Amino acid sequence: MIKKIDRFVGGIAFYGIVIAVALMLSLTILNIVLRWFNTSIVWVDPMVRHLVFLSAFLGGTLATGEDNHIRIDLAAKILETKKLNKTKIWLERAVILITCIATILLAQAGLDFAKIELEFGKDVFLGIHSGYLVGIIPFGMGLLTLRFVLRLLMTFNRKEEGEHV
Repeated sequence: MIKKIDRFVGGIAFYGIVIAVALMLSLTILNIVLRWFNTSIVWVDPMVRHLVFLSAFLGGTLATGEDNHIRIDLAAKILETKKLNKTKIWLERAVILITCIATILLAQAGLDFAKIELEFGKDVFLGIHSGYLVGIIPFGMGLLTLRFVLRLLMTFNRKEEGEHV
């Protein structure tokens, strides 16, 4: 069940990033072509900036699910060479738990920022309020948190103790 949820979240992130990149590319090319005719669409540039921001979070979510995110695992390598697999697994769980706590705190900070922006912000483009646009932060951090929680749960679901998630 946990793996199905993880695959579903991964699918959302994958298709979200595909759509975001396609939109960024299409809108940017459209604006470049329109500049040949001395015109442009004003809202394209801010929208592309926000799509880049969203793509970064979705890419991080994908990397987390595939365990390709940046990390320093010197201790894990040492424990692995000394055949201390149970200790290595508990270290991995501790690191994932600390990362979950950090992403929860960042998601909460992003949510607080979005609330303030909703109160004091303004419309940025196409009538979209800046508070909704900075809502990308808690959304993205929430997806990362969910992915790390699922990874943590999967460490307890392993068939054999030496298996890597």
